[in-house]
Amino acid sequence: MLYQFARPFLFALDAETAHDLTLASLRTAHALHFPVACTAPQGTPVSVMGLEFPNRIGLAAGLDKNGECIEGLAALGFGHIEIGTVTPRPQPGNPKPRLFRLPLRQAIINRMGFNNHGVDTLVENVRRSTYKGILGINIGKNFDTPIERAVDDYLACLRKVYPHAGYVTVNISSPNTKNLRQLQGASELDGLLAPLKREQEVLAQQHGRHVPLALKIAPDLDEAQVQAIADALRRHRFDAAIATNTTLSREGVEHLAHADEAGGLSGRPVFEKSTTVLGALSRCLGNEIPLIGVGGVMDGKTARAKLEAGAQLVQVYTGLIYRGPALVKEAIAATRDFP
Repeated sequence: MLYQFARPFLFALDAETAHDLTLASLRTAHALHFPVACTAPQGTPVSVMGLEFPNRIGLAAGLDKNGECIEGLAALGFGHIEIGTVTPRPQPGNPKPRLFRLPLRQAIINRMGFNNHGVDTLVENVRRSTYKGILGINIGKNFDTPIERAVDDYLACLRKVYPHAGYVTVNISSPNTKNLRQLQGASELDGLLAPLKREQEVLAQQHGRHVPLALKIAPDLDEAQVQAIADALRRHRFDAAIATNTTLSREGVEHLAHADEAGGLSGRPVFEKSTTVLGALSRCLGNEIPLIGVGGVMDGKTARAKLEAGAQLVQVYTGLIYRGPALVKEAIAATRDFP
């Protein structure tokens, strides 16, 4: 209810300013023990990646890049929180403005560019957090690391976040870091996933627990590319895949203000493309590797559609910007009885 009153004010601000203000408000609300959402309905627990999730609805990476607002976001009722994307070294990201709303289509275009304070800061924030739920940490590479050395950045991040994560997501699908999506190619993917799995085994021995690895892929893939990714996931025994990131397509937003801005498109227009890739990946993998569906989840119906397409868990981000905490409550209710 409160968000309905706050949204016009937030939408009158620059999108990134509103983003920062919202996180600051959630931090303050948590510190003051002020309720930020109506009580979410009780979800049905589900086991995915060997982890017990209290419900199927989670927060996608990108909203809390540095792990600064974990408790405030968890208060919205999510079954898991994913923070990041984080890189080994701090980086400012792309020049501003770099975040744009397309309200007529409930969409957002961003070219943030992995702006974050670096993995050491994120780890310190997680250490200070009192959150006891499932925390995913999304890792990437620095913009100035050559693509042929990208694996070094992913390994550096994995080693640092492993002790503090419920699971770790390997992000190779952001369109806002130059050449990053090249890592989705068959040979490049083998060269990345193999050393990450070897390191996971080493870290599991060191820390006495297995932290699952998930791969986040793009929606801008054809069937052959999806099949190649599925084969790589199976070959390297990855624990999960997240489908999908934002799209470079502008289908459905043509001629709208900001539609010609560079960056990834998220929100309602990406739902069909994202869900198509999710379904294709599910068919390729069968039940061998669990999937997390994200992209265009704006209500309970679209959340459930991700499960029907083959996902075991669902994540939201842009829908939260447009709907507020009510989306979390609705999505949990809509997926509670999914078999």
